[in-house]
Amino acid sequence: MTQGPNDSTESTPTDSASADAPAGPLRTFRRDRRHKTLGGVCAGLGRHCDMDPVIFRIGLSVLAVTGGVGLIFYGFAWLFVPYEGEDENEFRKVLTGRVEGPGLAAIVTALAGCGLFLSMLGNGGVLSFAAVLSLLLAGAGYWSQQRRTAVPDPIASQAAADAPPEAQAPPVAQAPSWWRDPIVKDGTRVGGTGYLWGPPDAENPYAAPSAAAPRRAPGSRPARPPGTRGIGGLTFLAALVAGALGTVLTWHDRTLGHSLETGLACALGVFGLGIAVSAFRGRTGGGSIVLALLTAALLTASAALPADITTEWTHTTWAPTSGKELRPRYEVGSGVGTLDLSKVDAAKGETLTTRVEVGAGRARVVLPPGATGDTVRLHVEVGVGDVQLPGDTSHDVDVRPGQDKRITLAPPAGTKPAGVIELHVEVGVGQAEVDRAA
Repeated sequence: MTQGPNDSTESTPTDSASADAPAGPLRTFRRDRRHKTLGGVCAGLGRHCDMDPVIFRIGLSVLAVTGGVGLIFYGFAWLFVPYEGEDENEFRKVLTGRVEGPGLAAIVTALAGCGLFLSMLGNGGVLSFAAVLSLLLAGAGYWSQQRRTAVPDPIASQAAADAPPEAQAPPVAQAPSWWRDPIVKDGTRVGGTGYLWGPPDAENPYAAPSAAAPRRAPGSRPARPPGTRGIGGLTFLAALVAGALGTVLTWHDRTLGHSLETGLACALGVFGLGIAVSAFRGRTGGGSIVLALLTAALLTASAALPADITTEWTHTTWAPTSGKELRPRYEVGSGVGTLDLSKVDAAKGETLTTRVEVGAGRARVVLPPGATGDTVRLHVEVGVGDVQLPGDTSHDVDVRPGQDKRITLAPPAGTKPAGVIELHVEVGVGQAEVDRAA
């Protein structure tokens, strides 16, 4: 029986689903067991995003010391993302009672990152840098993952699947690739896969070994491919020059912390650019990575410096002669500030209030003689340093962090009571010395 022109065949749901289905399987982020250094998170990110895992290792290391975001991400990814080819993650193992080393390490890493992040909540500059770097890493990973992903044509895909295989030339040995596994025809490996560009040997790793191209002896260093030279020395010199320029150009009109942050940020940017360029060229030196991490740590330390430390060291002395000349505040960025109150006498029932602030250096205050009858209420705060107060018999320097002392110096017995002097001395880094005039 022939089919009429108005007759039609119904398409089955299976046919419709197969037409709409993607041609290739969707890639899912999994940790990599074979190429892992710690938990396999960066190796898995490199394979998932089709990028060099060294880029993620450097980025997460910088984020780890600048706000703890890198530790938080790595710890939770280590805890909740399973290995490739497995369904059970470390968190499920912990819940089922199998408390092993990797699970504990992942929990400790995440907790350390959370603690560091909470301690940096008041530092907006560090958190802003961490947010920008996180967005850059995420954007680079997304771009690298999507740059080779195209929507497949179902008809072309089916035609390509039905066509007989064509003979293809082996890939060139030095052809750039984000991730290369040196697999030969018989399915065996030739040396380690590595995380960088290109094979470990100059010969074609995809071709079967022959007598004309002998294998490299195990344990020997691979031959450097022709035309590739390390740029670690040039990167270090460029970072040194950029850091010096950034610091010098902001030395006179910025505080010490801001000037150091500018210079170290310039140096860190040069290190990152050099590492990226060397990765594209096929050689990433370990020295550049270590120097980049050290620069990031110094950048974090400079961001934690008190904001009132200036770049010029000064010696300043204030000597008011009466309570009317006493200012509410005396400040020194970096240097020695001396407040001489030996000639200040508060009237009966009068309260004089002032404060001395020194960012880095020494704050020295000379109180009125005890015979004046003034009561002195003293509050001394030192971030890191030493405190010397009246009555201290030992003159040894005791440097400690977070010193906070409050004392009240009453007039000697037999003197006529007078007014009250309230004094607040604050030093970021250095020494605070308070003594009475003779």
